[in-house]
Amino acid sequence: MNLPLTRRNIMGGIGAGMLSGVLSHADLAQAAPLAMPIPSAGSRPNLILFFPDELRADALGCYGNPVTRTPNFDRLAKSGTMFRNAHVQYPVCAASRCSMLTGLPTSATGHRGFSYLIQPNEPNLFAMLRQSGYDTFFFGKNDVLAPETFATSLTAWADPPAPGAASGDHAPGARAGVNNGPVTMLLPPMGDRRETSDYGIIQRAIQVIERKESDRPFCLFLPIFQPHPPYRAPADFAGMYKADDLPALIPPGLSGKPAYHEAIRRAYGLDKAGPEVFARVRAAYYGQVSYADWLLGELLDALDRTGRDKDTAVFVGSDHGDYAGDYGLVEKWHGGLESCLTHVPLIGRVPGVAGGHVAQDMVELYDIMPSFLSLAGARSGGTQFGRSLLPQIHGQAGDPNRAAFTEAGINTYEPQAFDTPSGGLYKMKSQLAAQEPVLVSRAASVRTQRHTYIHRPQGQSEMYDRIADPGETRNLIGTKAVARDQAALQQRLLNWYINTSGVPQDTRNSRDVPNFIPPQAPKPEAADRILDL
Repeated sequence: MNLPLTRRNIMGGIGAGMLSGVLSHADLAQAAPLAMPIPSAGSRPNLILFFPDELRADALGCYGNPVTRTPNFDRLAKSGTMFRNAHVQYPVCAASRCSMLTGLPTSATGHRGFSYLIQPNEPNLFAMLRQSGYDTFFFGKNDVLAPETFATSLTAWADPPAPGAASGDHAPGARAGVNNGPVTMLLPPMGDRRETSDYGIIQRAIQVIERKESDRPFCLFLPIFQPHPPYRAPADFAGMYKADDLPALIPPGLSGKPAYHEAIRRAYGLDKAGPEVFARVRAAYYGQVSYADWLLGELLDALDRTGRDKDTAVFVGSDHGDYAGDYGLVEKWHGGLESCLTHVPLIGRVPGVAGGHVAQDMVELYDIMPSFLSLAGARSGGTQFGRSLLPQIHGQAGDPNRAAFTEAGINTYEPQAFDTPSGGLYKMKSQLAAQEPVLVSRAASVRTQRHTYIHRPQGQSEMYDRIADPGETRNLIGTKAVARDQAALQQRLLNWYINTSGVPQDTRNSRDVPNFIPPQAPKPEAADRILDL
């Protein structure tokens, strides 16, 4: 759908609300009330969520990467607040996005898999913003809303393809590609940087930014494709990084790892690839990251040029990370809970608020939802477990004792969540999960500032000390050194599940048996008269 961005085509009622008091955090300790006032309807900022797909936090310069060139992510971090320890609720695109927009973990909604998306009867962030008077725009890859949910949640939407590509094909050649040798997901470079679906997304966004109408604030959701596999960047970014210049990756073959590590490597043929191949994967991935950075720069420049930087809040996040060669693996995995998959960048800049803050506390991707609702003065549509990021953005301390929780995987009793068969480079991924479903069985993790605990009922559980072992290479599960910490995290994970799973919808029904009133049948002669007509 591509509606002209004029007032006459804006749909949705106007109505400002107060933020509902449903701010509870993952352990169900009550979040502190916001210390800043709820904005009035006339002062509500525009909202932009720039959302690269599969972007690891440690791929950005502002997060400490010594190699990558990401000047625009870095300048946003300097002018806003960078959340150093942000983790997602699920390591796969659709489920992670559903959690982000509902404020609920997948155990509360069942949104696992790629095709089980937010239904019209489920409250979601965009619908809430639209109901409060925002124009809501969605430009890019979906993976979150059921088709029936778009019209009730959004003012306008589009998924512009790359020039010459089929609609919805964000990586031409990936689904039709032939697997000759190891499935590294490496493809030759693309063409010009302005001939991609992502560039079309940014151009749509700039049209909204440049519009003259200012009586209604807007929310822009920009889920770009890069740096998602296959690993290929536009030509002038593809050679930006040399494999020989990169730091060493986390090696394969580590002990105490879940069975899917070696299963993926065998099925994809990655066990036949040497470290130089994975270094090339990482170099190509970093080129994609720098391309995403350039796209962010185009967006930020448009805000500066139009003066909209003064009334527009800009947030950056991602749905999950990517192996990108670590552990001898590529892309992501349904059951994967490694930090390179769960740890994503989260940066927020709010107009009129001093920047340069770095928040060290653990936060979660679905904290974006209460943050946007608070900025908009919008009413929450139901229970949600995110915590507003605005206190940290205003320079206040976060919760040093907070933990981040991530779920993963699907089980055999929920076949509707398994992937539909794919072709090309993705063929083996869907086949392996169907043939050996234990490799994607459900699991969950809890992370504190120091530890990672991963519980797999059908597989290898894990425990790491990330201060001593940031790459999570030495599984300490069951050892005396971490016995007390492991027990505490197991209890914390159990408490979290009891407190957050199975959230009921607000659809109360009468417990009485309804009166049975039989329908009044028409008289036969009346029916005959109708048929005679």
